[in-house]
Amino acid sequence: MPIATPEVYTEMLDRAKAGKFAYPAINVTSTQTLHAALRGFAEAESDGIIQISTGGAEFLGGQYSKDMVSGAVALAEFAHIVAKKYPVNIALHTDHCPKDKLDGYVRPLLAVSKERVDAGQNPLFQSHMWDGSAENLKDNLEIGQELLARAAAAKIILEVEITPTGGEEDGVTHEINDELYTTVDDAIRTAEALGLGEKGRYLLAASFGNVHGVYKPGNVVLRPELLKDLQEGVAAKFGQASPFDFVFHGGSGSTDEEIATALENGVVKMNLDTDTQYAFTRPVVDHMFRNYDGVLKVDGEVGNKKVYDPRSWGKAAEKGMAERVQQACVSLRSAGTKLK
Repeated sequence: MPIATPEVYTEMLDRAKAGKFAYPAINVTSTQTLHAALRGFAEAESDGIIQISTGGAEFLGGQYSKDMVSGAVALAEFAHIVAKKYPVNIALHTDHCPKDKLDGYVRPLLAVSKERVDAGQNPLFQSHMWDGSAENLKDNLEIGQELLARAAAAKIILEVEITPTGGEEDGVTHEINDELYTTVDDAIRTAEALGLGEKGRYLLAASFGNVHGVYKPGNVVLRPELLKDLQEGVAAKFGQASPFDFVFHGGSGSTDEEIATALENGVVKMNLDTDTQYAFTRPVVDHMFRNYDGVLKVDGEVGNKKVYDPRSWGKAAEKGMAERVQQACVSLRSAGTKLK
């Protein structure tokens, strides 16, 4: 199937919300990790979301110029070609983009998609994220209003993060403390500024103790039940039941119980990066240790081309990451739900 059209992406999100499941959103940094994610979704018979962070886009742009836009556009164009070979629908998304990178990342990408839409084509990406969590809420939502209007004009869904997620993600760092919880007042102010769909569809990354990276049990207190309070608080004021499509950030290392509660309360997208990075790299480490004398030309020997050929360890890396994506689909209940 091709990359999801705006209509298909909308249907995907609506089905997830109604069916109380979520799509894994898998960060990729190469054509190889892209194929691993696509394979994992296909083997799980799940539609899904593949995303590129600012750091991932910079890496994709090459270390000579480190251009985020060309890196993101190049992988997205590649994805539009190869995704046709996989029997699932895939949405392309850009992950965390703070204020100082908007002009070098999200705004130019919105312009690329707007140009495509004006020419009668589908947008290059299906959604973009504005991470204003480092700004005060007033400034955050003012920028969100501008970006939402531009996204809607390009048939793109915007993701907004209104309050901090702990830990570090591509240079954006927040302390792990009691401020990692969105309030009902925060949610009401968001609905007042961005609307509830009439100004353009958006996904809401609310904070309920989330932390990027992997953490040991007990170090972080997740409160996914808080999402129900946000839904009900906004519904009471605006008269629209379950108004938000939530995003679960910092999903790596979460318990099944925490995930289940989040799904029941409106989460339709959960980000995974740390776990899939490890799943990709671990088979490579195993290969290098087992074939040490072959991957290196030790003591003047010639090594073994068959084991230092990147394809030999790359295939194992793809398989390992694909299996972790499959596992995520099962945990998020999206396995077996692909659109026909």
